[in-house]
Amino acid sequence: MTGHRGPQPETRGDEVDAIVTAWNTVRPDLDVTPLDVLSRISRIARRLDQARSSVFTEHQLEGWEFDVMSALRRAGEPFQLSPGALVQQTLVTSGTMTNRVDRLEKRGYVAREPSPSDRRGVLVRLTPDGLTVVDAAFDALLAHERRLLSGMDERGRADLADSLRALLAAVET
Repeated sequence: MTGHRGPQPETRGDEVDAIVTAWNTVRPDLDVTPLDVLSRISRIARRLDQARSSVFTEHQLEGWEFDVMSALRRAGEPFQLSPGALVQQTLVTSGTMTNRVDRLEKRGYVAREPSPSDRRGVLVRLTPDGLTVVDAAFDALLAHERRLLSGMDERGRADLADSLRALLAAVET
């Protein structure tokens, strides 16, 4: 079958190339070229998760804590959102969000306040301590991620972002 290829040793030679070569050897009837892209994305995602976890650990945060607090931070002053908006932005269930807000509230990073527009509703607000922590963690995260991307030039990063944007759109539809 055409459409599959092995590694090109003069320009490449990572673990994914070894996987693709092995599959081409044992299943030459299949086009395994999707692995060239998607296996690399999967490996990068795992490495990125590890790197992010280490940054968050340095700031005594869990990844989910950063996710919730950064959603509030991105909302701008007064750094508050409804629980429903937090659910939408963090892609968790409302029960999970309730538990997360409870835990962040105990740490002093968020506070619940009555909604001025809905007597039964509440808003979750980032506290000054929460603002300090999320800003410090975000600064450290950006510095670390800049280092991860330092092997690529600006044009390469822009091209990669464009390609990944197109792939994400295709995957999410």
